[in-house]
Amino acid sequence: MKRLYVSALSALMVFGFLTVCVTGRVDGRSEYSKAWQKKYVGDKKTDVQKKLAAAVTKVKKCNVCHDPRKIDGKISKKNRNDYGKALGKLLTKKDKKNTKKINDALTKVEKMGADKKKKLPSFGELLKAGKLPSVVKK
Repeated sequence: MKRLYVSALSALMVFGFLTVCVTGRVDGRSEYSKAWQKKYVGDKKTDVQKKLAAAVTKVKKCNVCHDPRKIDGKISKKNRNDYGKALGKLLTKKDKKNTKKINDALTKVEKMGADKKKKLPSFGELLKAGKLPSVVKK
């Protein structure tokens, strides 16, 4: 009986440890997503905020910055869309707790665009129109 108790307790401890480790990795930079949601979706009072909230629900919220397509048969968070690449140039892992720097980067990226040669609207113009800054079609 004592062996069963020790085995069950050990299994529970291993499960708890793995849960904490995996959860920490998956939720690595949710601060960026939270700052984006707060800045652009906010309390969903305006039409633009409602449009952005609806657009984010159509795609996974991580796909605001990440490319959901498979590369070499795998989906990777390292694959970013144009908007994510622009933010990636301004932010590092160390900035994930720096709300001011995240908000400053979001504001700077608004002025940028995916491809100026094609005369596409800037990310900010898309956001003000209630559209996601970068949409990747499968």
